Amino acid sequence: MPCVGDWLNSPLSIVQGIFAQNAPNSDWEKKVTEYFKEKLKENNATNWVPSLNDVPVHYLKPNSLVKFRCMVQDMFDPEFYMGVYETVDPNTNARVLHFGKYRDVAECGPQQEIDLNSSQTVTSERQTFYCVPVPGESAWVKEISFLPEPARVSPSTSYTPSRHKRSYEEDEDMDLHPSKQKEQHVGKSCSMVVLVGGDIHGCVEPKRLETEASAGHHVISPNCSPPLDLNFPLPGEKGPACLVKIYESWESFKVNDVLEVFGVLSVDPVLSIVNSEERDSSSLDPMECMDTMEEQRVHSPPASLVPRIHVILAQKLQHINPLLPACLHEEESKTCEFVSNFMSELSPVRAELLGFLTHALLGDSLAAEYLILHLISTVYGRRDVLPLGKFTVNLSGCPRSSAFSEHLYRLIQQLVPASYHLRMSIESMNHSRFIPHKDYAANRLVSGLLQLASNTSLVIDETQLEQGQLDTAGVHNVTALGNLITWQKVDYDFNYHRMEFPCNINVLITSEGRSLLPSDCQVHLQPQIIPPNMEEYMSSLLTAVLPSVLNKFRIYLSLLRLLDYSISDEVTKAVEEDFVEMRKNNPESVTADDLHKMLLVARFLSLSVGQTTLSRERWLRAKQLESLRKARLQQQQCVNGNEL
Repeated sequence: MPCVGDWLNSPLSIVQGIFAQNAPNSDWEKKVTEYFKEKLKENNATNWVPSLNDVPVHYLKPNSLVKFRCMVQDMFDPEFYMGVYETVDPNTNARVLHFGKYRDVAECGPQQEIDLNSSQTVTSERQTFYCVPVPGESAWVKEISFLPEPARVSPSTSYTPSRHKRSYEEDEDMDLHPSKQKEQHVGKSCSMVVLVGGDIHGCVEPKRLETEASAGHHVISPNCSPPLDLNFPLPGEKGPACLVKIYESWESFKVNDVLEVFGVLSVDPVLSIVNSEERDSSSLDPMECMDTMEEQRVHSPPASLVPRIHVILAQKLQHINPLLPACLHEEESKTCEFVSNFMSELSPVRAELLGFLTHALLGDSLAAEYLILHLISTVYGRRDVLPLGKFTVNLSGCPRSSAFSEHLYRLIQQLVPASYHLRMSIESMNHSRFIPHKDYAANRLVSGLLQLASNTSLVIDETQLEQGQLDTAGVHNVTALGNLITWQKVDYDFNYHRMEFPCNINVLITSEGRSLLPSDCQVHLQPQIIPPNMEEYMSSLLTAVLPSVLNKFRIYLSLLRLLDYSISDEVTKAVEEDFVEMRKNNPESVTADDLHKMLLVARFLSLSVGQTTLSRERWLRAKQLESLRKARLQQQQCVNGNEL
């Protein structure tokens, strides 16, 4: 019987046991999934599974169970592999059945050979996703998600890494020079055969079988091509990219989805060696290789830089806030208890958050109200092409000289799980890549700044924008930002056509005057205080907040985004009558667009106090806020002419 730690340290041995008991019955695959699902439910067992987001790959035991929180950056073509295969001993003619699932390399014991003509062979299909850490993930999310625990201090008690504290640069050097690895691995006793593109290729020693049937994947030396680009959407991102191989229900996942996967870690150096050898052989006859060399390089990168995860369990995440239960729509008692307990203390949390943001916005409580509404807004549906629930705020009147926008972003970064600060300048508009595009030579989607996960907060800073000339790329980038704000979509460039990718990004624009970009709501900042040292002032705000209170702010903003909301027929009728009454007094003052905006403000105002339906009181408060906001804009317009 396997011991308790085997499912963590040697999951393939568990799979082997289930396979041996149930093969050739196809139910063995379902039983594997059920086994690990039950194991992960026991005593917060998910916390004991080492995470690739936290532990460097060379500290993890190969073929152990790992987890990875990630965004799907690209989807590769489906690949065929040998799900079940049979080996035969030529001397005794003894036959053994093996599984190829959850493996890159199918092994066979000494004196055994693969019988490709066996009637027991089962060819299966799996989908490979290229996944990256969630773009713009906040540092506090990582810190809370991966608090030190015994299992994380020593990810594997039975495995001693052979590459102590070796950097990713050294890993890359080893994997991009396969000859170094060949020297290390000569003399291994394991007998295998290389299978690439459906053909069998023998190796002198060791023999290997690569179950992946994509043709000719290998890695090119740095002398022949530039260093491997991990294709992160945002600059300065860290963490591993992974090839995530999913076996069941992959059609339910798509590009830009955020997933948490549990699976078998595959970092076998054999992958790099096999790909290098295949490249050398196929280069002799280009007709034998369907893929371009660049495609081979991108789709089969060094395993130490881009490890493989063979997924046993995967789930799409509603959010990445570690302070909340993973699935809030589940009717579990613990989840319901968490939500009800927090909702009972919602009022003081909102009051404290309003005070905190009022100080951050230099004493402007009206702007703080609208910032709360913005931070809990989300696209809850679409009517034809119109996204419902988006609430882009243009915070105008921001002081330019004190780097106010930079410091405001740092505070927001401490409140939301994922964010990015986009500094608008002529240079950044002309030279940055905003829109992802398809590279047909490498057969991959090259990422751009706007390839972000749902509910990411994008803060666009216009305060440093100066006069200048936008080139063609700059105009396309500004257009892309406008489309993102207006339609909540990004048109990915596939050279011959554009493909719409819907998104759900919270956009906050800080500017001196009215923004060049469209917005749903302009709030003109009226500072009540001008601190002599802005950096010191903003830093003191954060240090004054207790960590427990800060965590409540984080729960508040994430939780309210996920609540359902409705308007009763009675209130709908009252709002319609109110709108007619307002139009009677002054038809020009209130338009259908104004009504839509007031309903949007009323929606998020209700949710901000924990109410999931609109009340008369909240409707009146929404009208009051809008009246104050418009009066402020009118006042500013009188001061500055037609600027606003």
